[in-house]
Amino acid sequence: MGQVQIFDVSLRDGLQNEATIVPTKIKLQIAERLADAGYRDIEVTSFVRPRMVPQLADASDLVRGLPPRDGVRYWALVPNQIGLDRAIETGVTHVCTFMSASETHNRKNVNRTIAESLTGLQRVIGAASSQDMGVRAYISTVFGCPFEGDVPVSQTVSIGQQLLDAGADVIVLGDTTGMATPLQVQSVIQALVGAGIPLERVGMHFHDTRGTALVNAFAAYQAGARMFDGSTSGVGGCPYAPGATGNAASQDLVYMFESMGVQTGIDLDIASDAGRMLEESLGRELPGRYHRYWLAQRARDTEESRTA
Repeated sequence: MGQVQIFDVSLRDGLQNEATIVPTKIKLQIAERLADAGYRDIEVTSFVRPRMVPQLADASDLVRGLPPRDGVRYWALVPNQIGLDRAIETGVTHVCTFMSASETHNRKNVNRTIAESLTGLQRVIGAASSQDMGVRAYISTVFGCPFEGDVPVSQTVSIGQQLLDAGADVIVLGDTTGMATPLQVQSVIQALVGAGIPLERVGMHFHDTRGTALVNAFAAYQAGARMFDGSTSGVGGCPYAPGATGNAASQDLVYMFESMGVQTGIDLDIASDAGRMLEESLGRELPGRYHRYWLAQRARDTEESRTA
């Protein structure tokens, strides 16, 4: 049945809202474990103001410490030209940008109107593209806004087209608060395709706030999507989206697709071990369903080996 690409965002999107600061050394170990598991696209940090997101204040040190791995692309989020310049200084070759499809959410998130964000990102994306950098452009609150409710699909289509025209390789549709439903997901994808946006340039980014991340991913797959963001063991949230919980858990996505005969290239045991490392570093339970199963199975195996 083909294959899908799982893009792991746990070290950036997953950690950005965590109060417990994970040491750079541990982040590097987790990044290496994710690469060991077979992830080829790993979002590792964001070049935002350190005081705004203390968890990611080590962005430069982290990027400089990443082990080079054949076929692995490390990505960093950049909010503006200053962030892009910092990323370039550290040797980053793949960057992500972000803005919202909702006017209110965009203002609360980056204190800009949609028009202002588009103007700024067009310059940033153009500058990155001119240096042959890979660019992913996130569009948040595509499937609903906690402040405005429904977001017009036409707005997402227009923003997506402008970001691609600016030079983005991929646009990523963000379900920031987990409001999406399967039929809505398919409707949005159909609107993008109808506007001439090829699906190979569209990624899906689901949150599991209402327990629908997996079914939405399945619906998107049925509609032709093949790129999916996941966060190891479901860690994550959004500080500007009240009630938002973690992303779709990477291991849950891998298990679902592999059980369908769809190749992901990910070793679930190694990916789950990365989740164990992440949970231990945060000192709290993470919600991923496969993660919880894997830890329980590991504990039973350990107990059985002791009593054998």
